[in-house]
Amino acid sequence: MAAIPADRPRIGWIGVGRMGAALAKRLLRAGYEVAVYNRTRAKAETLVEAGATVVDRPVDLADREIVFSMVAASVDLEEVTSGKDGLLTNPDIAPKVLIDSSTVSAESSAGVRVAALKRGTELLAAPVSGNPKVVKAGRVTLAVSGPRAVFEQVEPVLNALGKAVTYVGEDEVARLVKICHNVFLGVVIQSLAEITVLAEKGGVSRASFLEFLNQSVMGSAFSQYKTPALVRLDFTPTFTMPLLRKDFDLGLEAARAMEAPMPLASAAAQIVCSAVGAGFVEQDFAVLVQEQARRAGVTLQPENADVTDGLEEDDVR
Repeated sequence: MAAIPADRPRIGWIGVGRMGAALAKRLLRAGYEVAVYNRTRAKAETLVEAGATVVDRPVDLADREIVFSMVAASVDLEEVTSGKDGLLTNPDIAPKVLIDSSTVSAESSAGVRVAALKRGTELLAAPVSGNPKVVKAGRVTLAVSGPRAVFEQVEPVLNALGKAVTYVGEDEVARLVKICHNVFLGVVIQSLAEITVLAEKGGVSRASFLEFLNQSVMGSAFSQYKTPALVRLDFTPTFTMPLLRKDFDLGLEAARAMEAPMPLASAAAQIVCSAVGAGFVEQDFAVLVQEQARRAGVTLQPENADVTDGLEEDDVR
């Protein structure tokens, strides 16, 4: 593989939904030249003011040294790479490195890796932990797998995206790391909903209970971050229930394949599936607290309390 320019490689970005747009903006603010593609062009055009250029097709990014992709599902990743006008379909040129930050199956990732290598493109799987507000605060983390030498070449670019970048191994293992992460996310939010509703049913306000929890050894960045949503019942989406259900499906599929029992995750997955069936498809996944309250015979009301998520926007390094 030819060396990537050490100063400022030109970046391409495929998929600028809420998360992709926030990450691309960090690269722009860090001084990188970024061209973007999105299936809905209007979403890509919102980045022009930040300094991005917009292209009409993924293949129009084939001359970039590094291209990131962040799409919703395995089929979308396959489409934007090898489908009509896909990134890898130009017979004369292809990017040196494709960094995919989608949450997809290891099987799909392996297929894209093979297709990329046929074009001389190295693939790094680099799923991200966080959401747009966490991105703006500079606190997202990335798990990366693929050839270590390639990772070391592009690590400065990855470091511009957030708080920490962890190389976890070869091939597709970062996919499993992210799926395990998201399964844990689902189990934790359900557990947090259960204990918060229990405390409220016993006469404790959600704000008071979560203040105590966040200051205890059981508190976490996640419980702090979700406190405003649980207290104010503001379910503006950062991560929706159908996406969480998809990740539970991927996690439980991997568990079955590896004969690793996951009884808690299986139970939480059924609760999430029930919530989706009840129509909770657009709200943030913290809306599980309302479903838990309904089952407990509690009617929740927004609390007008002075609570914080603990996130403040940082300056890009």
